[in-house]
Amino acid sequence: MAFYKEMRMQQENVDTGRYQVTVLNRADNRPVENARVRISYTGAPDSVLEEVVTDSSGRTPVIELKTPPLEYSMEPVEEQPYAEYTVQIQAEGFEPKEVAGSEVLPDVLSRQPATLEASEPGESYERVVIPPHTLFYKYPPKIEEAEIKPVNETGEIVLSKVVVPEYIVVHDGPVRDSSAENYYVPYRDYIKNVASSEIYATWPDDTIRANVLAIMSFTLNRVYTEWYRNKGYDFTITSSTAYDHKWIYGRNIFDSIDRIVDELFENYLSRPDVRQPILTQYCDGKQVQCRSRGWMTQWGSKTLGDQGYSAIEILRAFYGNDMYINVAEAVSGIPASWPGYDLDTGASGSKVLQIQEQLNTIAGAYPAVPVVTADGIYGEQTKNSVRVFQGIFGLEQTGIVDYPTWYKIQEIYVAVSRIAELN
Repeated sequence: MAFYKEMRMQQENVDTGRYQVTVLNRADNRPVENARVRISYTGAPDSVLEEVVTDSSGRTPVIELKTPPLEYSMEPVEEQPYAEYTVQIQAEGFEPKEVAGSEVLPDVLSRQPATLEASEPGESYERVVIPPHTLFYKYPPKIEEAEIKPVNETGEIVLSKVVVPEYIVVHDGPVRDSSAENYYVPYRDYIKNVASSEIYATWPDDTIRANVLAIMSFTLNRVYTEWYRNKGYDFTITSSTAYDHKWIYGRNIFDSIDRIVDELFENYLSRPDVRQPILTQYCDGKQVQCRSRGWMTQWGSKTLGDQGYSAIEILRAFYGNDMYINVAEAVSGIPASWPGYDLDTGASGSKVLQIQEQLNTIAGAYPAVPVVTADGIYGEQTKNSVRVFQGIFGLEQTGIVDYPTWYKIQEIYVAVSRIAELN
């Protein structure tokens, strides 16, 4: 059925979206160069539409692919608003991989990550199937919980401050499903995955911000309260919409969501005199109604975004005027925190030296990044290296180490300077 819908798209007025595949070695998070990537409609995987290869940064060129019309994702309609593509990847020395159901929306860049395992005799290829988006398919509705967990119960709260974790452990199924796998997922990657699975990346930026803040606050409440570990489980959160949020193994991430999560990832939602992040629950507002519970509705947040509401205005419209944005006291797993100001030409000191040394380490895995003289002085050589780094990782190419660039450098440095033993 999906194939015939895709074929009809070729005969009707259709839009296009941009698409890129990134291929990494699962053992060490380093890019895989010269991987051959074939892209086809999910309903017809043998009819190849595009065939491309990855560069030294493990990335394919950005290509244009057909999508349904933009308006399908702007209102709750019956038509599927995204196209689904299948990606087949082959690289020398690695097991082949296939990802089916990768989503492409109009007017935004969709990035499909893929990690490859070293090949061993007798092993078959890995196949990942991305299920439907939560706004297009009926998943179990959220079971209501108190938004603030009691602090007077023994063992309930185990952390003394709100910390953005380096990794969270995602149980890929309902709470009591002992057969479901646990995945160690970098915190920001988890948030980007959930947001890409639960809202449309074509929505206004402030609608996306409001939803990302709600997802992050909910997640950090689970981290802060050790909610599942205090119940005897060995994970942080589930992928079940009945209990938590929809996280999907191996799914694609949309550029607008990627950018906004990097902008906001230290933030969460608070109420006065409440230390813990608020468990901000929500529903879609079409298939499931929850406005009477004081929850945000996703389609309602889209309407307010269209009307020019800011992210905090959207959140307060649903959760009340005493909701405010807070900042975590610590970020785990990075070498040093954001200095509080941009690094640009003429800057000097330990923070500049740190960035230079990290760029040189990154250049060992991403040879397109120029090596610089690590002298603690931010000159044109360093600015050019930063500019190239920004281009590889989808940031605005200013050559200035601003907040998003700082943390992206930290993220990539950590990924390539040690074997990701949690993968």
